[in-house]
Amino acid sequence: MDKVVFDIETKNTFQDVGGHGNIDKLQVSFIGAYSYDRKKYLSFFEDEIEEFGKLLQDTGLLIGFASNYFDIPVLEKYYQFNLRAIPRLDILEEFEIAAGHRISLDILARANLNEGKTHNSGLEAIRLYREKKLDELKDYCLQDVKLTKDLYELIKERKYLFVPDRFTDERIKVPMEFSNEYLPSTLF
Repeated sequence: MDKVVFDIETKNTFQDVGGHGNIDKLQVSFIGAYSYDRKKYLSFFEDEIEEFGKLLQDTGLLIGFASNYFDIPVLEKYYQFNLRAIPRLDILEEFEIAAGHRISLDILARANLNEGKTHNSGLEAIRLYREKKLDELKDYCLQDVKLTKDLYELIKERKYLFVPDRFTDERIKVPMEFSNEYLPSTLF
């Protein structure tokens, strides 16, 4: 079965839907993915969400960043099958278990890959959608997918990530290890 790295963007904000308790009311604008079987990046705009669902049905491991907290709950209403039944690896959850705190994708990517996100905030993706800058939205999301994929592969290769110390900016090594067979326990 395929391994898929993914990220979603939404049309609206938590403020638009009445807060974090209404995550199920957020609407998807774009889904970016990388399929290991196909060896390529894939794009799904809002009218192609069903196609992403077909990809998920052949997925043996779904890899994301903050995906158990955000992406999966937002996507659940779009599909008739149980997304939580797909084996999942959430790199942010794994990092939190290893380091004892959360961190942004941008900080982890810059500390380990020497590259970062194309915009500072997820709110930028909503702005791009609203301004109909769909090519920029696609690039923004696929960059997040690339960073997540590269971090996943780096962890598998060297079994740790660097994180800058909050006070000194010194790089601290955080041991991390997982395998395809390993299914992390979810914090949520």
